[in-house]
Parts: sequence; C-alpha cells; structure tokens
Amino acid sequence: MSTSVLTLLEEKISELTASQKIVGDYILKHPSEVAFMTVEQIAGEIGVSVATVMRLCYGLGFSGFSQFQKELQGMLITRVAPPSRLEKNIERQRGSGLIQKCAELQINNIKKTSDFLSEEKVNHAFDLILSAKKICIVGDRTSGAAAAYLNEGLNRLGLDCEWFEHNSSRVQSSVAKMTPDVLVVAICLPRYSKRSVDIAKVAKERGAKILAITDGYSSPVANLSEVFLPCSFDSLSFHHSAIGAIFVADLLVTGVANKNVEKTKKFLEEIELVSVAIGANVMK
Repeated sequence: MSTSVLTLLEEKISELTASQKIVGDYILKHPSEVAFMTVEQIAGEIGVSVATVMRLCYGLGFSGFSQFQKELQGMLITRVAPPSRLEKNIERQRGSGLIQKCAELQINNIKKTSDFLSEEKVNHAFDLILSAKKICIVGDRTSGAAAAYLNEGLNRLGLDCEWFEHNSSRVQSSVAKMTPDVLVVAICLPRYSKRSVDIAKVAKERGAKILAITDGYSSPVANLSEVFLPCSFDSLSFHHSAIGAIFVADLLVTGVANKNVEKTKKFLEEIELVSVAIGANVMK
C-alpha cells in the first residue's frame, strides 16, 4: 500500500460511522499499542464490538484486521523510536525565530480547530446553551484556561453559569441538584482529567445534558455528550496548548451573544449600572 495506513485512516475517518470513528481515533492516538494488540483487546479497551473494528478495516480496503495490523507494523518498523514530547519540541525550536514559530503553531491550532468544526454541531451547541436553565463548566489543568474564559463570557451575557474550579467545595452539592434542564460543558484535553470525566458521567446519569470541548471521538467525554466540538492542542513545549479550546469558547460566547442581542445588550447595561453603583459606594 503506497499510502501510510495512518494517513489513509485520517483521510477516511469523516466517512465512518460514529462507532467506527471512535476506533479510528483510538488507532491514530495509539498506533504503537494497536500494532501489537489483538482485535478483542482493542474492542475491549475502547468499549465497542469486535465487529465494529473489523468493519473499520474492511472500510479502509483491507481484507481484515490481520492485514491492517501487518501494514501498521510495517510502517512502525521504518520509524525511529519516537522521542519524548519535550525532546521532540526542543528539536523543533532549534535555531532562531521562536516567536514566529510559536505564533505560526498557535495560528495553525486555530485553523485546524476551525476545519474540525461544522455549522450543524456549532448551532446545536448554541441551542443547548440558550435552552439551559443553568450551565456548569468543568475544566482542569490545561483546560482550565478555556473553562475560565467561557464562564466569564457566558456570565456577562446574563446566563446562569458556574465553573467547577479544581478546589471548589460546591461541586458535590451542585451535581446532586442536577436535572435535565442543566447543561454541563466538559472541556477535556489530553491527558484527560479524571475529575472532569467523573463529573460529566455523574451529571449524565442525573439527566443533565453534556456539551464537550475535547480532542476527538475517543475522548472519554465525547461519547457522553449530545454534541462535542473538537479542537487542536499542539504546542512547542511539554504541555498541550489551550488556544484551540479557547477559540471554541470564544466562538460560543460570540455566537450566543449574536443570537440573543437584545437580552445581551440589556444585561450589559445592567452590569454597567451595578458597576457604577458599587464603585460609588467604595468611594464613599
């Protein structure tokens, strides 16, 4: 096969069924492991049927999983053992122009995230936000920057919004009171926060709707969500970049404001009046 098996999978993944996309996304993220796992192990790890894995292989033009795995093994053999993330990124930084390289990478994160998104999914996300009685945002570590940005933006639009910060003591009581008219926005990038995933799971069990901002189909919050918005997170450092997720957060704030112009304008005016009153009291 002249085309890399992973390149082929990347090109075809948008044409796959929802369950096959989960398998394909897992393979793209863990090719070295998949190359030496049995089809039963892969299916069990992802939580799909063996038949789903097999249908993915057939859909890519292989006679079965064995041929697909053989191609994958052959491709990996030709590779040098991959360096760690930090070593790889240090190599990418060699020479001058770090400012330009970093800027180009973050611009590319936004471009790739934009390419991932669809009007249908984004509009679905707007509808979920606008129809929710209360919005709860979950996001730890790298995801925390996007969570804070989204929380501030939606609150300034007059929506009842709460960010479950990492040290918040209100999480348990808030989750215990969740109902179907609550929306949980789970911002979850690799390495996935167990706390964020657990909150999303419990909220789902209690009937709350889930909107996920995450990296792909195999993310543990993707299959919990009514809709998920994928984002790119490449960086030149040891950590994942939050720029793609912040772009999505800004898109949501902008879109909700545009769909609710009069209410937004009125609430911003109220904020201004309150700000003046609070400021006047402080001056006294």
